Order: sequence, then C-alpha cells, then structure tokens
Amino acid sequence: MKRKIDDSLAVWLDGFNLQLAALKAAGVPLSATRARQGLATITQSLVTDIPPIAMIIDDAIEHVPIRVYHPQPQQPLPILVYLHGGGHVAGSLDVYDPICRKLALASQYIIVAVDYRLAPEYPYPAAVDDAYLCLQHLLSTLDRIGIGYISRITIGGDSAGGALAATMCALTQDDDTVKISKQVLIYPSLDYTLSLPSTVINSHNYFLQTNKIRWYFEQYFQYQHDQYKASPLWLPIRATFPETLVITTEFCPLRDEGVYYYLKLRQQGIRAQHYHVPDMVHAFLNLENIVPQHCQQTYEKIGEFLFEDQRIR
Repeated sequence: MKRKIDDSLAVWLDGFNLQLAALKAAGVPLSATRARQGLATITQSLVTDIPPIAMIIDDAIEHVPIRVYHPQPQQPLPILVYLHGGGHVAGSLDVYDPICRKLALASQYIIVAVDYRLAPEYPYPAAVDDAYLCLQHLLSTLDRIGIGYISRITIGGDSAGGALAATMCALTQDDDTVKISKQVLIYPSLDYTLSLPSTVINSHNYFLQTNKIRWYFEQYFQYQHDQYKASPLWLPIRATFPETLVITTEFCPLRDEGVYYYLKLRQQGIRAQHYHVPDMVHAFLNLENIVPQHCQQTYEKIGEFLFEDQRIR
C-alpha cells in the first residue's frame, strides 16, 4: 500500500518546502538563532489553543529553570518530567508551554518542564547532566515550592527531549535514589549515528530533514564523543527498565529508531506500547492547527497510558 500523508498537512508542507528551497537558493546558512526562531515561530503560530491550568509556577533546580503545571492543586498527583524537543539546539519553556498544558490536562499529572542547556553554547553532555540533576532534586524542589504530589515519577519528551528521557531511563537503572516508573517518547531521537533506513527514506520534504539532524548533532557533539555510546537505542536495558510508550510517525526520518527501540524493549521483557501515526510527520504536535484531530488523539493516547498511575492514589 502506498504511503499517503494527511491532505491538510500536505498542502502546508508544499509551502514550507518552497520556503526552504528559497533559503537554500539564497545561500542562507543554518544557525542556532535561525533554528530557535523557526521552531518558536511555527509553534506559536500553529498551537494557538492555550488552555488554562489551575496552577503554574516558574522555579529552578540549581541553574536549571523549570515550570510546574498542576491541574488540580488541591489534590496530590503523580509527576511527569517533560523534556522538550528542538535538536538539542532549540526549544524552551515558553515555546512548549501550550504542549505542556495539554499534557497536564490529558494525563492529570503534575508536569515539570525542564529548560535544560542548549548547544552549541552548551554541548553534550550538558543537557544530560541537567536532566539528571533535575531528577535527583525533583521531589525536594516540589517540597520547597509547596506542591502536593504522589512520588511516582514518569519521564517524557519529544524528539531530542525523547533522547534525553530515554538516556535518563538507562542511566538511572542502577541509581536507587532516582526511580522512574514510566516513560513517554514522542517521535524520539534515539540513534545519534543515524544508521537506520528511515533517515534515508524520509530524508527530505517531510518537515524534519536528515541533513538538518546531522547539523544539530554537529552542534551537540563538539568534543569527539562516541555518538554510538551516547545513543539511547544502543544503551543497555535491564529488567528494571520503566514501562514505555513510544509514539512514531510514518513520514519521519527518526521513525525506525522508535520502532527498533520498542522492539528492543519487548525482546528484553519490558512492558511497552507502540502508537504509530501513519499519515503524520515529525513534530506534528507543534503543527496543531493543521492537524488538530491527530494531536487530540495523541494526547488522549498518552493520557490512557498514564491513567493507571493517575488512578491509584
């Protein structure tokens, strides 16, 4: 069966690809500033439904800013630590604010969004260190703020944030001080070697381009680190690994990384679910006004996956 992209999305992509071609023809180079402005502009213009949340607090864990979303401040809830996407170069608390609001409402979890340091100013492993630091001091920080919670921690992220989330699950397997119960990975970047077929099959014309991913990784890995050993897809997994939901899209260069990761978890006996969206591209949650039904269904799927923890109070 021939693959077919969503009709509304296909129209928008045609215009987006024309803009990319014009920039390339004009010789405009990639830069961190352009990447950050581009993600912010697209998200802010296409995710305009910003639902109210009962409590939102900005704070920090040492040098790392966080934003806490509590949908029911009078009731203790489980916690979802969320790491935003953006290729380790772009993204911020403000850019991902509407997405975190929707996650809080769909899951009825306390969302703790982490504003980890970005490359190229702060290359690998700064973002990994920041994420780990936040997990280590998460509960004491919520205590200090006065947030009521249930001490079950889920971690999640999209794209590069998915890479950080999966890395945290691997690194904390032997850390008795950090217990992650579940993880949610949304079109995650899991293989820094870009060795799987979808990086070629979906290399261009589908919003995220493989050449741009390579550029992102050049900003992130500046000191000859082994990108294979840094890749969550190739890190060891043991029986204590958290239950996982992996969300992939058909027209995404990173598609196969998510699929392979899900299969690896299942082969290791880890409880895992795979939710595949057959007519979507990478980062479609940032394109919500074009594909609102797909976004709603994805939030609902995440809510269903987390519902068991939400219910046991």
